[in-house]
Amino acid sequence: MRILAILAVVAMSLMTSGCGYNRLQAQDEQITAAWAEVLNQYQRRADLIPNLVETVKGFAAQEQEVLVGVTEARSKVSSIQATPELINDPQAFAQFQAAQGELSSALSRLLVTVERYPELKSDQNFRDLQAQLEGTENRITVARNRYIQAVQEYNTTVRSFPTNLTAMIFGFDTKASFAPENEAEISKPPSVDFGTSEEKDG
Repeated sequence: MRILAILAVVAMSLMTSGCGYNRLQAQDEQITAAWAEVLNQYQRRADLIPNLVETVKGFAAQEQEVLVGVTEARSKVSSIQATPELINDPQAFAQFQAAQGELSSALSRLLVTVERYPELKSDQNFRDLQAQLEGTENRITVARNRYIQAVQEYNTTVRSFPTNLTAMIFGFDTKASFAPENEAEISKPPSVDFGTSEEKDG
């Protein structure tokens, strides 16, 4: 009981002396908002995929392996419950990141396959979906970068003295972020090149 009383006094002192509690709360809220936007953009991409797959299938039904790969990757992403609590679980966050990376790779393979089908590339519905996908990938990159920055600022506060004491008392732990070694690969938008002038001339 005595230890609890001491901790309570220390906690009150830290709060009243402005040792970072409010800043931790504000930064935690920033992370939550940034994460919500990341999920929003990833969901936007997931919602585009069924129409994209169906459109490609209409022109290139024989590309079953690629089409199934995209569908399975999307299904794997959807199976992960991306709750706000996920950012407090490094292992679950890593699984989410890996699943999104697999989906990005599957989409890239699909778009490379499309290069073999000029009629598909010229289809207006397909071109509209590609434009939406490209815009979504750009939004994902922006949202991820904002999340990474918010987490970096928060984690710095959590680890810095004297706010690290406040964080320890009130249970503010560091948050998971996108791994730097995967950043370039995962956040890179799939290629949406419809063919160079050389290909057209050929």
